[in-house]
Amino acid sequence: MHDNTIQPEKAIAVAVERKGADRDLAFEHLKELESLAKTAGAEIVEKVYQELDRPNPKTVLGKGKVEEIKLMLLEDDYSMIIFDDDLSPAQVKNLENALKVKVLDRSGLILDIFAQHARSLEAKLQVELAQSQYLLPRLTRMWTHLSKQYGGVGTKGPGETQIETDRRMLKIRIQLLKEKISEISVQKEQQRKGRASLPRYALVGYTNAGKSTLMNMLTEAGVYVENKLFATLDTTVRSFELPSGQKALISDTVGFIRKLPTHLVASFRSTLAEAAEADVLVHVVDVSHPYFRMHIKAVEDTLESLNIKDRPTLLV
Repeated sequence: MHDNTIQPEKAIAVAVERKGADRDLAFEHLKELESLAKTAGAEIVEKVYQELDRPNPKTVLGKGKVEEIKLMLLEDDYSMIIFDDDLSPAQVKNLENALKVKVLDRSGLILDIFAQHARSLEAKLQVELAQSQYLLPRLTRMWTHLSKQYGGVGTKGPGETQIETDRRMLKIRIQLLKEKISEISVQKEQQRKGRASLPRYALVGYTNAGKSTLMNMLTEAGVYVENKLFATLDTTVRSFELPSGQKALISDTVGFIRKLPTHLVASFRSTLAEAAEADVLVHVVDVSHPYFRMHIKAVEDTLESLNIKDRPTLLV
């Protein structure tokens, strides 16, 4: 008998904060990054934390900390380093050159989770759009094996030509995805107009706060529930009966998280339209979490970025 279980990739989680930052909060953020990594299929074996006056523009980390991680990589079979913040394409490239392993930032990790959990055509298109927009400025790093690192005379190679070709193709693909999502959005809008006579509620909240569990208890919708971040990506709308006997509709939406990539929020605008057009937002909060107030703030900030913070809200 052979064991066919896929072993999780071993990873090191890294957080860089400004000097004087709340260390407990920083380690809570690393704990959340560990949960994200687990959802994506990676195992955080080591955690690295550094406080700096300002992040190193080249590698985020200080030189000494980069050397320290190099030694850690020699001690165990790590396949990636995951940063809790977003990195610039140049920082990723510099870190990968120095450490010789895959370097992933927070946005890249969240996009990977969304790609794994997308089920409907709309969710798949939205994730691909967000991934393409994330990938566009990072194409240069992917073609360093074909072109030299420096500009100027004598450095024009096949890699540079290929980068431009890929960039153009990716831009065309992005435009096509936007058009397809727009078409689905129009269809969904027509469906919502047909339901306009009923009061509408939308469940919103931090990821893994219990929105889908509440949805299932209210409506027996059978929505997928798991103790993982971003278990729900597709919007589910079901009818249920209010205590007065009146019928109403309730929708379950994608969960929010702090530092949610802006291009991901933009891609999921049509999915979040159910929340935008709801009469009442039902903000579900897990008060057993030590930082639930920060979760509330993250949700409110995301709702504000979608221009739907002014809706009547029921805090649950």
